[in-house]
Amino acid sequence: MATCLVVANSLFRPPKPILPHKHHPLQPISSHSLPKSPLNSTFLKPHFSHSDSCRFRLIAPASLGETDASSDEPLPLVGEDSAAFDLGTQNIVSWVYFTIILGVVLFVLDVIWIDNSTGFGKAFIDAVSTLSDSHEIVMLALILIFATVHSGLASFRDMGEKILGKRAYRVLFAGVSLPLAVSTVVYFINHRYNGVQLWQLQNGPGVHQLVWLSNFISFFFLYPSTFNLLEVAAVDQPKVHLWETGIMRITRHPQMVGQVIWCLAHTIWIGNSVAVAASVGLIGHHLFGVWNGDRRLAVRHGEAFEVVKKRTSIIPFAAILDGRQKLPKDYYKEFIRLPYLAITAMTLGAYFLHPVMQAASFRLHW
Repeated sequence: MATCLVVANSLFRPPKPILPHKHHPLQPISSHSLPKSPLNSTFLKPHFSHSDSCRFRLIAPASLGETDASSDEPLPLVGEDSAAFDLGTQNIVSWVYFTIILGVVLFVLDVIWIDNSTGFGKAFIDAVSTLSDSHEIVMLALILIFATVHSGLASFRDMGEKILGKRAYRVLFAGVSLPLAVSTVVYFINHRYNGVQLWQLQNGPGVHQLVWLSNFISFFFLYPSTFNLLEVAAVDQPKVHLWETGIMRITRHPQMVGQVIWCLAHTIWIGNSVAVAASVGLIGHHLFGVWNGDRRLAVRHGEAFEVVKKRTSIIPFAAILDGRQKLPKDYYKEFIRLPYLAITAMTLGAYFLHPVMQAASFRLHW
């Protein structure tokens, strides 16, 4: 087996002295770690048997992003398997750190921003509200401020990580974005019925069920960050992931799709000018995120992103319908995973806790 691996590596680079790795012994390579040749060439992939020998199998260019229409089998992954969660590989200490960090962040957020007696949240809302007496304009201004800071910090991530380090920049990113997000959400909750009523459909047959179902579905698109919670909290070193399975097979930009669904559902339900303003602002921000996200992934992942881009689509199901995306026969199993179960629990919890969130927001008087 070791001889096979040495031969495989020598096909892609000049021979080098084989030195033992200090921490990781030589192990069989997978399709994820296999060196890639340019897209317009064929490369050799080692195929291992139960014995200690190996043979090589030719992989056509179609396996690197060009769909083979004659095959119903999904193409080998170039990106990462989304929402994969192996309980056996989890470090209990990391999750203890995550719980502690989450508690500290929420406490600091409350003291510095949310609590009107000690925080700056109310002063921030009052300052933005001086721009106009129109709740619609203030709503748009809050979204614009959040979008500029959030997307701006994301755009300068590579530079910031070189200066501060990956974990420190993650803390800065969350520490600035989270208070602005809370302010925007609280203002929307408190002023969602202050606009001009454009339609009233809440009592229409099936409207509540349609809105509830749409909102439920939107959360499966909105929160792919649950795939790497330990990185979100900077417990693990943050990375720019190139996900390729699960919800990513449906759309390459699930957060944008989820935000559009969420906005349409709430705008239909509320039916006034404030809801329309909030939806226009949020959808506009996420449409910009489509361009900015693709740009950042292309810079970080290069050829691998171009492959994933060919296999996926921005518009939901488009790549599946035109044959560029081949779904595995057991595709449903890519959703029967703990992160998606967590999203389900969180979504149901948010629905039943709506009265609590509304009461808490009202007490802030933002």
